[in-house]
Amino acid sequence: MRGLGKTRRTGRTVGVGSAAAALTAALVVAVPAVAAPARAHDTARTPQWALKDTGTDARLRGLSAVGRDTAWVAGSKGTVLRTTDGGAVWRNVSPPGATDLEFRDIEAFDARHAVVLAIGEGEASRVYRTEDGGATWTESFRNTDVHAFYDCLTFLDRRHGLAMSDPVDGRFRILSTGDGGRTWKVLPGDGMPAAEDGEAGFAASGQCLVGSGPRDVWVATGGGAHARVLHSADRGLTWTATGTPVPAGDPARGVFALAFRDRVHGIAVGGDYRADQSSPRAAATTRDGGRTWTTADRPPPAYRSGVTWLPHSRTAALAVGPTGTDLTTDGGRTWRTLDTGSYDTVDCAPDLGCWASGEKGRVARLER
Repeated sequence: MRGLGKTRRTGRTVGVGSAAAALTAALVVAVPAVAAPARAHDTARTPQWALKDTGTDARLRGLSAVGRDTAWVAGSKGTVLRTTDGGAVWRNVSPPGATDLEFRDIEAFDARHAVVLAIGEGEASRVYRTEDGGATWTESFRNTDVHAFYDCLTFLDRRHGLAMSDPVDGRFRILSTGDGGRTWKVLPGDGMPAAEDGEAGFAASGQCLVGSGPRDVWVATGGGAHARVLHSADRGLTWTATGTPVPAGDPARGVFALAFRDRVHGIAVGGDYRADQSSPRAAATTRDGGRTWTTADRPPPAYRSGVTWLPHSRTAALAVGPTGTDLTTDGGRTWRTLDTGSYDTVDCAPDLGCWASGEKGRVARLER
């Protein structure tokens, strides 16, 4: 979305349920520490964000958690960073000549393969791909339509991916790849519902376009009269649109991020990104793949731009924003503040490696 200055997740599963349950239980213990300092004997087992020195002041809205040791981040000034040692060292692997670009989303498959999206009007929207850990990059897409503005990127597996643009000729535009991001094509728009006046996506966290499983994808919107979620069950060929209870009706308000733990259970977060505006009803949940949405009984206390499920948990998720991190342990019905640091996006890997990133080069890993 142009107003924000311009938002993944693949459905990955690994059988470590007992570890996930332990982490969830420990997070529940951690919540009261925001209101009262943790006792000395609790601090060693209380999960908390541990900041990592990235050596940059770029705003890092793009994040891809590969594991506890490996993560990629992307952001302003054409910045792409990668760590393979848990954040102790970050290597600057930015594409050459990209300093004028705004990277807002990155999807990594492992420590060597990643695809990154630059946002903006016309040719500012680009996609780059690396197969060697960022040592070299190939530009695989450059937008030539002055009316298009790409916001988000997602991959359903190592081959199939989609990118989403704000409406062109009254409909959201979908870009598709079937070869891991080497080549891209614009999908026909006749399966996409008409956009509302002023409706767009938010390039705030790389999570306004997300997927789960081999074919299901969702788009989060705002800016129009209603904050909507669009769903496709055929990799972006046809779509249905549903309103959510998250407030909209203003270019700064709507659904900013989505997370689905399977093809039916999802969480939407958002609000009003302006710091001087309140964000009531900033979270909602669905149990039917996005056909209907229910307001959280106790939503996050402020605007949230990123959200992720804890791996292998049916009930626990994290949401982040400029004023803090919130935890739910009941599938998104109620949220409690876990941390008050500023983050734009959050992502967890199957091995329980959870990362967050944001302004002024901030990157943190959830540690116990």
